[in-house]
Amino acid sequence: MLSEIFFHKPSGIYAIFSVTENNNSNNKGVIKVLKAVKVRLYPTPEQELILFRSFGCARWYWNFALNTCIQHYQETGKSLKLAAYKGMLPTLKKEHPWLKEDCYSAVLQCVAINLNKAYTNFFAGRAKHPRFKSKNGKQSIQYPQNVTVKGDLLFVPKIGEIKAVFHREIVGTIKTVTISKTPAEKYFASILCETEDSSQDNPGGKTLGIDLGLKDFAIVHDGEEVTKYSNPRHLKRHEKNLVRKQQKLAGKTKGSKTRQKFRLLVAKVHEQVSNSRQDFWHKLSRKLVDESQVIVVENLNVKGLVRNRKLSKAISDVGWGMFVNFLAYKLERKEGKLVEIDRFFPSSKKCSCCGHVMNELPLDIREWDCPSCRTHHDRDGNAALNIRTEGIRVMTMGGGNPVPASGACVRPNTYKGKGQRAMKLEAHTEPARVGVR
Repeated sequence: MLSEIFFHKPSGIYAIFSVTENNNSNNKGVIKVLKAVKVRLYPTPEQELILFRSFGCARWYWNFALNTCIQHYQETGKSLKLAAYKGMLPTLKKEHPWLKEDCYSAVLQCVAINLNKAYTNFFAGRAKHPRFKSKNGKQSIQYPQNVTVKGDLLFVPKIGEIKAVFHREIVGTIKTVTISKTPAEKYFASILCETEDSSQDNPGGKTLGIDLGLKDFAIVHDGEEVTKYSNPRHLKRHEKNLVRKQQKLAGKTKGSKTRQKFRLLVAKVHEQVSNSRQDFWHKLSRKLVDESQVIVVENLNVKGLVRNRKLSKAISDVGWGMFVNFLAYKLERKEGKLVEIDRFFPSSKKCSCCGHVMNELPLDIREWDCPSCRTHHDRDGNAALNIRTEGIRVMTMGGGNPVPASGACVRPNTYKGKGQRAMKLEAHTEPARVGVR
């Protein structure tokens, strides 16, 4: 079983963590781990130019292949297979020599594979239809081979040795390296390595129930006491600074150097907000996972909640979904469990003492008394305890299907946009299958 989770560590470490179970009976307890650490790169001006050209070649081929797939479907009503647009590369390199001169050949092969994977996700209803790439915004290319680490240098084909800052030793076999450029014009390399890890522990721990909110980010109940973690409101703290710089950006002429300068300033503010948010997620999720073996949360419909025009910005800023993903992969790493209870479970309106369920409980009521047993409840603490109790019931009494940590990041498809409508039109075609990296 392979799982793939994207995360960002407090120290600026970005990574992808994947686990594959080893079925070899002679190596019980040993698993193969795919771990990628994203390190900062400092290319020279000459190397930046080469990377700029490589980004352009990969982007051009992606747009060309995507346009070919769309035209083929409009003409025939069938999807185009991977081998078809991958086989166009030799001819394209003859027609456009810069594809061969400015870009490593394996990078373009990865572009074709990634496009096919995007279509596979689209047909399965997990994503929208693939979109054309723009030269504005984030850029990335992937190297599947011939990338090595030498001290504090990263050797990349056709680019040479790029200075990098490695926060930890690169252990294992390098599988792929993805070089990216952020909107703030910073360069990173995500180095995916395969290693063996036999240090899997399954220590006993608490069972925590977590109620996610806006005023308090997480209300945690361990069965004995409740702990509240306040919402840092990352976007709100930078909002005045962001508004001021966006106003300056809006007044500049498009295409001018001054506009580019202020665009970078705005991008840096957004990057700071994102980094601080993910830093908070990681520190809190690590603390909760270290204290527990089972964590119970609600399966929230975030896409539906953000339709509330008064709370949409606050809900988007808090990032409940990504936080649960962080809990999931950390629990999976220690062989713990993440249990998601039904989103319609009345956790706030149910009395944790006698089980009485209130007919109505508006959001402005933060404390209430049970009319049946006269118990005084804090709304959030009572909800966290009910979530914990329901999670235990699901696991022990067969009241539902517990969600293992490895599957907690795979959400049921609730998207009903263009991608799903188009998927119905192409239901008779089968996408080409892609092997797991």
